[in-house]
Amino acid sequence: MTTGFHEVRFPLRLALGVSGGPVRRTEIVNLSNGRETRNSRWAQSRRAYDAGSGLRSVGDLYEVLAFFEARQGELYGFRFRDPLDHASAAPEAAITPLDQPIGTGNGTNRTFQLVKRYGDAEASYARTILKPVGASVRVAVAGVEKAASAFQCDPATGTVTFAAGQAPANGAAVTAGFEFDVPVRFDTDRIDVNLSAFRAGRIPAIPLMEILP
Repeated sequence: MTTGFHEVRFPLRLALGVSGGPVRRTEIVNLSNGRETRNSRWAQSRRAYDAGSGLRSVGDLYEVLAFFEARQGELYGFRFRDPLDHASAAPEAAITPLDQPIGTGNGTNRTFQLVKRYGDAEASYARTILKPVGASVRVAVAGVEKAASAFQCDPATGTVTFAAGQAPANGAAVTAGFEFDVPVRFDTDRIDVNLSAFRAGRIPAIPLMEILP
């Protein structure tokens, strides 16, 4: 049994027409009076994608096949860049160190987890970010950006650790901006390659499922 993960990214240039997004699991019970009750089975959403290719060269198809074999099908997870939602800011907006609140200082705590929040006036949802793109992470304390030497961000876990003597002061807001990947695995142990043209072909379906912590 394994829960292994390979810190490599799926070659997105090979996935034309990627589709997918968040999946929720909601249980709905219909009552005898015509009303219903609803309960969320999952505390967190999971992203599901289909990265099936359009018509590609034989070389590109082989690259997908090689990536699949290196992961041993569903056995090992890997990084995937969501084409729509891969940054702390909205699409096409610049990333800033003020994008997402990640905690409040108490004068001693030096470790904070990257999160991204989605919400409106009625409700919000905090998504744990596990696979940031390391060089993209920017951090601010009380609205002032910190130098890169003042903290480290683990690209494998999304935890930000301030250097000794740099713990945010009590009550100081800690914020961050970043790019990130989604930890996924193949949701199939089979890849079907269709060589439909001369030295070209397609892989109709490449299902991927997000791995939750």
